[in-house]
Amino acid sequence: MMTQSHDAVVRAQFGPRANAYVQSAVHAAGEDLDAVEAIVRRCAPAHAIDLGAGGGHVAYRLARHAAAVTAVDLSAEMLAAVAHTARERGLSNLATCAAPAEDLPFADAAFDFLACRFSAHHWRDFEAGLRQARRVLKGGSTALFVDIVSPGAAALDTHLQAVELLRDPSHIRDYTRREWEAALTGAGFAVQATQLRRLRMDYPTWVERMRTPEAHRAAIRSLQRQVSSETAAYYEIEPDGSFTIDSLQMEAVAA
Repeated sequence: MMTQSHDAVVRAQFGPRANAYVQSAVHAAGEDLDAVEAIVRRCAPAHAIDLGAGGGHVAYRLARHAAAVTAVDLSAEMLAAVAHTARERGLSNLATCAAPAEDLPFADAAFDFLACRFSAHHWRDFEAGLRQARRVLKGGSTALFVDIVSPGAAALDTHLQAVELLRDPSHIRDYTRREWEAALTGAGFAVQATQLRRLRMDYPTWVERMRTPEAHRAAIRSLQRQVSSETAAYYEIEPDGSFTIDSLQMEAVAA
């Protein structure tokens, strides 16, 4: 059996699906994305970074209010789709850079605003990625992180991580609120505000976007049918497999 590094797994998962993520409704809209834009509008940065840009939806919003934006992602194919979309939208202030979150090729304090949305649960080294985020951000600047979070309770956590990994082998972990806050503090950020939201995942779209193998889809549905009533209620599991999870928005300052 051939094996590959985690970064290679991420590239293999997301590169061929670049256009799907650019067009993804769950990534292209939402209260959290509107909140990102409201905060960057308030800050009006000179140079913002979208860390783990994916389909570029955060970067497009940043580009409306920052003088310059750099979208960073591990997948060159994803970034090519972002650059193409930026050109179509007339966003001439948006550049791209292929790099892992744990090893950013930028000088210290190169940016004065950072946003990271639905990316950190794929990083091979969560804390190292946050340290790099702090390193490239000027002191006193705002950083905004949005990600899926685990509710923490053991049974709920196990179910969430299991279905995430079955759907996408590049998944590492959905961290808890406490894990996020501790890691941000350890990396040199001061958390200013948090906002928890519920996010419904349409099962057919969720698995199709990642082209999840049929065997894994069957395993996910089997797990959903066999969970406890408490787990089924928490995730609001629907007859077709759709479910609801927690996302957390964290606004922090580079201390």
